[in-house]
Amino acid sequence: MQTARGFVVGLLTRLDADNAYSNLLLDDALSRSGLDKQDRKFASALFYGVLERRYTLDKIIEANLRDPRIKLAGSVRNILRTGIYQLLYMDSVPDNAAVDESVKLAKESRNPAASGFVNAMLRSFIRAGKSLPTINKGIDSLALEYSCPPALVRKWLSEYGEKNTLSMLRSSLGQAPSTIRVNTTRTSVGKILEILRDDGFEAEQHPVIKDCVTVSGSFIEGSRAYSQGLFHVQDVSCQLCCMALGARSGETVLDICSAPGGKAFTIAELMNNEGRLLAFDLHKNRVRLIKSGAERLGLTIISAFENNGKVFDPEMPVADRVLCDVPCSGLGVIRRKPEIKYKDLSEFERLPEIQYAILETSALYVRTGGTLVYSTCTLSKAENEGVTERFLKEHQDFEKGLLPELLGNGHDITITPDRFGSDGFYIAVMKKR
Repeated sequence: MQTARGFVVGLLTRLDADNAYSNLLLDDALSRSGLDKQDRKFASALFYGVLERRYTLDKIIEANLRDPRIKLAGSVRNILRTGIYQLLYMDSVPDNAAVDESVKLAKESRNPAASGFVNAMLRSFIRAGKSLPTINKGIDSLALEYSCPPALVRKWLSEYGEKNTLSMLRSSLGQAPSTIRVNTTRTSVGKILEILRDDGFEAEQHPVIKDCVTVSGSFIEGSRAYSQGLFHVQDVSCQLCCMALGARSGETVLDICSAPGGKAFTIAELMNNEGRLLAFDLHKNRVRLIKSGAERLGLTIISAFENNGKVFDPEMPVADRVLCDVPCSGLGVIRRKPEIKYKDLSEFERLPEIQYAILETSALYVRTGGTLVYSTCTLSKAENEGVTERFLKEHQDFEKGLLPELLGNGHDITITPDRFGSDGFYIAVMKKR
């Protein structure tokens, strides 16, 4: 039977080959793994830990290679990554166990020399005091300490300054908090706290957002409160985005890039499930996610449809408020999806044009005096201020709106994770003259 460590090595190798999202890949694999609860927990921690620290782990491997010309097979590299991660970051794992289990995995590879190679490197790393390579340069030193590629460190320093960058790097490591949005059309914060605590979850009302609850415990989606449609899982920054839209009961609202639908659900709840909310996505299967989520929560004002956000639809109703939460590089959600930070930044260069096209089209659906909100879950000036500043310059029929008092007095904000313990996020409010 496959061990938890073998499961992780196989999954990391698949991730390298398929360029998939880590959370989706892990959830699917765990559901079919046959691992018990304890092994599932260990595998999840090891999998995300190795992804989170991959840059640092590879630098350690590189520093301990006797011959830098050696080309490591993907599976052997992932065995070394998992072994070194256990030695360096998992205090609960004895050094001998980390080494011995890694060697066992290497023996299963097709390379007969792999087990000896893995054993020698890990034991050499232990004898050297499990120390990191010595790097004195500023950016390279930060990259090693926070396991973030130098190109991304350099980008953030140039766009957000040293103080904000250090904060963003620190918050990119570790487990992200889990928060839920209470379905106020069915229950209250007090009742949901009581139900969750009775079911063994730790739950506290969020200190800033009244209908938000911070939770911890095993699989919250498996709770009876979830099956009863009393909440949906949603990060704090997304809830703030919905608050910035300011939708009211009886209004017509469009959510242009909606799937899987979390923001649409929160907006409908803020509207007291009164009015009309149209939610869209490009793909049919993701539209189904919106519909099923709305049905579970009993949010009857939501209707979900397929739609290409870049293409104007003359049959679309004119709306009081339009949310344009565009596809982005995701640099604000790195601690949830660590693999994002290892992507080549050139892959994101085409995004601002796509985002701008969606924003321009979305603006056509806003009534005179209506509100348009542009948002992303990234920390990138080109995808955020670059898009909205260009839009306001080229569309004189729109002007800067006003954020909720909670977020300040401006029309836009970059939310860094340190402020609310949330994901990194950008929100801009604009009004049609």
